[in-house]
Amino acid sequence: MRVAIVENTRITHHGQVGVALHEQAAKIDLYKPWSGQPLPEAPDADALVVFGGEQSALDDHTHPYLPALARLMAAFTAADRPVLGICLGSQVLARAMGAQNILGAAPEFGWCDVALTDTGRSDPVLGTLPRSFPIFQWHSDTFSLPAGAVHLAGSAAAPNQCFRIGRATYGMQFHFEASRAVVADWTREFPDLVEGQHPGWHAAHPVLAKTRGRAADDHGLAIARAWVGLIGG
Repeated sequence: MRVAIVENTRITHHGQVGVALHEQAAKIDLYKPWSGQPLPEAPDADALVVFGGEQSALDDHTHPYLPALARLMAAFTAADRPVLGICLGSQVLARAMGAQNILGAAPEFGWCDVALTDTGRSDPVLGTLPRSFPIFQWHSDTFSLPAGAVHLAGSAAAPNQCFRIGRATYGMQFHFEASRAVVADWTREFPDLVEGQHPGWHAAHPVLAKTRGRAADDHGLAIARAWVGLIGG
């Protein structure tokens, strides 16, 4: 399988998604449009993954490629090729499918609880998870559900945490790809940012990684493996 991956910021970890893709010997086409690299104009891979970034889904003035990325995500969806949007990726997917982006209204940071909807409990990607599970979050924006989307999960701060369109297009607000190793690297790379998001984070992080992060690692890898299993289906 060939999978196109779009990175939206200088430091991007593929994390659990990378683990699941490499387990299946996936060939990766990597795009970094924030650096000026052009995106493909049409689907040219078996699936598409769009990771997060510090920008909003509406920041066309600073990231002028965002409309093209939204069109690409919509085109993969129309072609029934699996799409995975994570954090910013989910927000751009919501934009692509005609939903509303809501900026600054739903801040979450750290290992937070996400709950499956009744539909989510039978979903092919999320259905093996507990009804409520810890997973890593780092965002302030949210979105309305696109018309026709299936609502799969929510949280107290952001009711629209995950949706599916069609067979295999998923928008996931939470950072399920962020293993404890990824979170530790973010903590080292962005010490002031994480402390601003969660005062006392550096002191609390080691304990939280043991008490919350271990389970989140398992859940994140299960999600990644299940979504990769849809490629070529």
